[in-house]
Amino acid sequence: MRETNSASEPQVGPRGDDDIGACVAALAAVHAKDGYPINWPSDPGRWLAGGPDAAAWVAQWGGRVVGHVMLVRPGADDVAPTLVGAGAEVAVVSRLFVDPAARGHRIGAALLDRAAREAERMGARAVLDVVATDTAAVALYERLGWEFLASAQQEWGPGELVDVRCYAAPPE
Repeated sequence: MRETNSASEPQVGPRGDDDIGACVAALAAVHAKDGYPINWPSDPGRWLAGGPDAAAWVAQWGGRVVGHVMLVRPGADDVAPTLVGAGAEVAVVSRLFVDPAARGHRIGAALLDRAAREAERMGARAVLDVVATDTAAVALYERLGWEFLASAQQEWGPGELVDVRCYAAPPE
């Protein structure tokens, strides 16, 4: 799993089954600091594994897994895919996080870039919904040139509406 040459840069590569434990540990640190995910999954390893069509990558930095991103097909509750345009092929960025102890090293940017490049390779545009109160994530997407599509509400459970901001990867 080597896509960068410098040991000081994050190394992004496909997530393997043996990475799940380290991803869960990083996710727990993110949840403790930032409250993501809002609803902690009963089986976080399974939640991170995704479905059979999911593609996932991890970032390693300093010899350990410090970040994760997944690309999935649009789901019924995803808002961003409905905003891109009729007939447009999209892939949804999901389960993106960076361990708080490893932030500030462009790890989130590297993971987003990898997911967007894979979507493009598949003939799709990467899109995502982010909780509107996650101002650090919103700032990251905007700093990287992701296109703001709209604000909306998304149902995350019975009677549980969450305000989200919808983005699409910058067009090539």
